[in-house]
Amino acid sequence: MTPEGTGHGRGSALGRLGGVLILIGVLVGVAAIPTGAVLISAAHWSEQQRADLPAQLLNPPTAQVTRVYASDGKTLITTFYDEDRHDVTLGQIAPVMQQAIVAAEDVRYYQHGGVDLKGAVRALVADARRGAAAQGASTLTMQVVRNVLKDDPTLTPAERAAATADTPERKLKEVQYALELEQRLSKQQILQNYLNIVYFGDGGYGIEAAARRIFGVTPARLDLAQAAMIAGIVQSPDADNPLSGDRSKAKARQLYVLGAMQKAGMITAAQQRTAAAEKLTFAGTAPPNGCMDAAGTADGWGFFCDYVRTWFDAQPQFGSTVAERDTALRRGGYTIVTTLDPDLQHTAAAESRSVYGLTSKKVLPIAVVQPGTGKVLALAVNRHYSTAKGTQNTVNPLVSGGPKLYGYPSGSTFKMFTMLAALEAGMPLDTGFDAPAKLRTEWPDNGPDNCGGKYCPGNANPGWMDGYRTMWTGFGRSVNTYFVRLEEQVGPAAAVAEAKKLGIAFANPADAEMAKTGAGSWGSFTLGVVDTTPLELASAYATVAAEGTYCRPLPVQSITDAHGQSVAVTSTCKQVLDPDVARAATDAARCPVGQRGTFGECDGGTATQVNSIMGRRPVAGKTGSTEDHRTETFVGFTATAVAAGIAADPANPSDLVGSAVEADVVTAVGRVLRAAVGDGDYAGFTPPSEQIAYGG
Repeated sequence: MTPEGTGHGRGSALGRLGGVLILIGVLVGVAAIPTGAVLISAAHWSEQQRADLPAQLLNPPTAQVTRVYASDGKTLITTFYDEDRHDVTLGQIAPVMQQAIVAAEDVRYYQHGGVDLKGAVRALVADARRGAAAQGASTLTMQVVRNVLKDDPTLTPAERAAATADTPERKLKEVQYALELEQRLSKQQILQNYLNIVYFGDGGYGIEAAARRIFGVTPARLDLAQAAMIAGIVQSPDADNPLSGDRSKAKARQLYVLGAMQKAGMITAAQQRTAAAEKLTFAGTAPPNGCMDAAGTADGWGFFCDYVRTWFDAQPQFGSTVAERDTALRRGGYTIVTTLDPDLQHTAAAESRSVYGLTSKKVLPIAVVQPGTGKVLALAVNRHYSTAKGTQNTVNPLVSGGPKLYGYPSGSTFKMFTMLAALEAGMPLDTGFDAPAKLRTEWPDNGPDNCGGKYCPGNANPGWMDGYRTMWTGFGRSVNTYFVRLEEQVGPAAAVAEAKKLGIAFANPADAEMAKTGAGSWGSFTLGVVDTTPLELASAYATVAAEGTYCRPLPVQSITDAHGQSVAVTSTCKQVLDPDVARAATDAARCPVGQRGTFGECDGGTATQVNSIMGRRPVAGKTGSTEDHRTETFVGFTATAVAAGIAADPANPSDLVGSAVEADVVTAVGRVLRAAVGDGDYAGFTPPSEQIAYGG
C-alpha cells in the first residue's frame, strides 16, 4: 500500500464535508439536516476554516522528557517528565510499525481525506444491527485532532475537556479540523504526529517510549511481532499493555492486528504465522523521574540534581513564575548537560563518609567549584538523597542550602572578608598589631565573657597565637585578637560589605537583620558567626582564587530544547575585587596550609597537612572553628579549583562536633581538592605587588 501525500482538492473537501455533515446527524442523533443547508454551511466553512484551524494541530505541543546528564554529556543523572515521551521522525520508526498502527486503527487511512465516509457507514450499519451506539468511525487524523486538543497545555481545562465531549458540536468541529488538517499536512506528517502523541499505557506516550519501555529497543528496531503488539495496545492502553495490563489480552490484540495486516495485503500469511508464533521478551524499563530516582545513589547525585532543579526554577527564560519553569522542566524536552564530575563526586562522598558514617547525626557536606566560571563540580555529603526512614536518608539541601536551611557558622574562614576590607582600605599585608590573649574592644557587650561591658574575644591557643602579628601570620595561625583589632580599624560594616560582594547571602533572617541594622558594631562578624553553606563559602573563596572575579554558582554548562536549539546558559560573573587585592589575600591564605607565600612571611599554619596532600604544589586555604567547636570548617583552593566542607549537626546546633574532628575535616577536604586538580601540574598563583605587601 503506497502512502499518499496531500493533493486533496478544495472541491472534493467540500463534497466530503457535505456528506459528513449529513452522516454526523445520523451518527449523533441530530435531526435531519436539509442538503441545501449542508452545502451552504460547507461553503461558509471553506472560506474561514484555514484561518480557524488551531496552530497546535499543525505542530503539536506535546510534553517531552527532559534528560539531565553529567559533565561528559553521556552519563545520565535522571530525567524529568509528566509524560514519558520523546518525539521521533517517521524515518526513525520501523515501516512495520507504521503499517501495524494503520491496520489496527484506520486501515483506509491512505484512501480517505481525513474522514472515512465508507468506514463510518459500515460502522453505523454494524452497530445498528447490534443496537449499540455508533463506534469505529474515528480516523487517525480525527484521533490526532482529539488527542492534541485534550492534552494541549496552552488551553484551559474547560477547553481541553470540550475536546472529548460527547456532543454533536464537538464531533462536527473534529470533522472540520480533520478535513482541513489533511489539506495542510501530508499523510506522512499526520502519521508521524499520531505515533508521537498516542498513549500506549503504563506511562508511555508516543512510539519511542512504548518501544523502549516494553521491549527495550528504539522504534526503528521493532520487528513485526513487536509492532503488532504495540499497535494493538492503543484501543485499551492500560488494559491491553503487556506490562501493566492483561498479557493474554495483549496477545489477542496482537493476533487481531496481524490478521488485519494480512487482510490488507501488508504482510503475507507466512509472515503472519511467524510473527504470531514469535516468543516476545519484555526487556524494557521505565526511565527515572526526578531527583529521587537519580543515578549515583551511593555518591549522593540526588543532592546535585536537587540543586540543578532549584537553579532551573530560578531562570526567567523558562517561564515567568516558578510554577511555569517547573512545568517547562517536566514537559519541555530539554537536554541538560550539567557540571557534575562523577569521579570527583565519588571522591567527595567517600571523603565525607570517612569522617562521619551514613548513620551519624553529624554531617560533613563538601562542595567543589571552579574559579572564574562558577561551575559546581561536586556536592556531596554523608547521606543518601531519599525520603525513606533512617538517619542516613534526607532530601534537605545540606550542601547548598535552601528554605529554612540557612547553613552553618564557619568560624575563622570569615577572617578573609576582614582582610579584604583592610587591603582595599590601603592597609598592606605587613600591617602589624600586638595580639593579646584577650582584647577589650570598643563595642558594647552584655555576654558572659564581656570585659567591663565591652566585647572581649580571646585566642584559642594563646601560647601559639599571642604576640606581634601581620596579616600573613595572623591569618596563618588564625589569631582572633589580631583580626578583631583589624576589624576595628576598617569597621565591621566594611567586612560585611566584602562578604556580600563575594556572595554570602545572609540567608538566616537574624543574620540579615544584623547586617542591615547592626553591622557597624558587629565585632564577632570576623570570627564567623554567620550561617553559610559549603557551596556559598567555596564560591566566595573562588573569587579570591580568580583574582577578584565573583561567579554565581552554576550547575549547568549547556541546555538544548526539544528541537535541538541551544538555550543560552551564561555564567553570572563580575569583577568585585582589584586583582592585586585578591592576589595579596591569596598570598596570606598560603600560610594556613603550610606554604611560605611569595615573600616567605608565613611562620605557622592550622592546616599544614594540606601542603603534603597537594604534593607541595601551590595551594591556599583557611580553617574555621566556631565557639565551643560547634562546627569545624576547611576551605582550600588553587587557581583551578576550590573545595569547602563544614562539619556540623544540621538538626541540633547544640550537638558540638568537637575540636578532635578538625584534622579529619582538613584532610578530607584537602583530598577532595587534590582529586579536583589531579596529579599533574596546574597554574600557580600570581604574586601580589610589593606595594600591597609592604606599603610605602
